Amino acid sequence: MVPLGSGSERELEDILLTRYACYLIAQNGDPRKEEIAFAQSYFAVQTRKQEIIEDHIRLAERLKARKQLKDSEKELSRNIYERGVDESGFARIRSKGDMALFGGHTTQMMKKRLEIAENRPLADFLPTVTITAKNLATEITNFNVTKEDMQGEDPITVEHVQNNQDIRDLLLKRGIRPETLAPEEDLIKLERRVKLQEKQIPKRAGKITSELIDIPEE
Repeated sequence: MVPLGSGSERELEDILLTRYACYLIAQNGDPRKEEIAFAQSYFAVQTRKQEIIEDHIRLAERLKARKQLKDSEKELSRNIYERGVDESGFARIRSKGDMALFGGHTTQMMKKRLEIAENRPLADFLPTVTITAKNLATEITNFNVTKEDMQGEDPITVEHVQNNQDIRDLLLKRGIRPETLAPEEDLIKLERRVKLQEKQIPKRAGKITSELIDIPEE
C-alpha cells in the first residue's frame, strides 16, 4: 500500500525483476536518483571484475601450458644428454621439431613472422593451443626416448620430428594451422598487468561508487 496525496492509500503490485531487467533499468535511469546511481555503480564494478577474472583465466591457462613445456623440454635435455647429445644437439633437435610443427618454418622464421625479439622465447608469445601442442610432442619424445633407449642425435631427431608432425596433422584436421595463428600478448607483460589490476580494482570500485552516488541535487 502506498499513500496518496488525499491521505488515502492505494495498493501497488510488486514486481520481481531478473538481473538483466535490473541492469537495463539502471542503465537507462536518471543517475541523479541515489538508487539508480548505486545500481549503475554496482553493474560497472561487477563488469570490470568479470573482465579481470576472464583475464586471470586466460593467463592461468597460458602460464600452466608454458610451465609444462619448460618442464618437458628440461626433461628432454637431460634425457638426450645422457644419450650422447650435447646442448647444441638439443637446440638442433628442438628446432627441427618446430619446423615440423610450423609447416617448414624454423624457430627463427616464426620469430620474424610474429615480430618477436631474437632474445625472447617463441613460446612466450604463442597461443595456449600451440604451446600445448609443442608440449605434447615433447612429452611423447621423452616417453619414447626412454622406452626405446634411443642413443645419439639422429634417432632422437627422427622421433621428435615425427611427433611434431603427428601433432600438426591433428591440428590441421581441426582447421588449425599453427604458423598462421596470431601472436598473443607477452606472457611476462600479461602477468604483470593482471597483478596490477588486482591491486587497483578495490580502489577503482570505491572511486566509481563515489563518483556516481555523490551527485549534487539540481
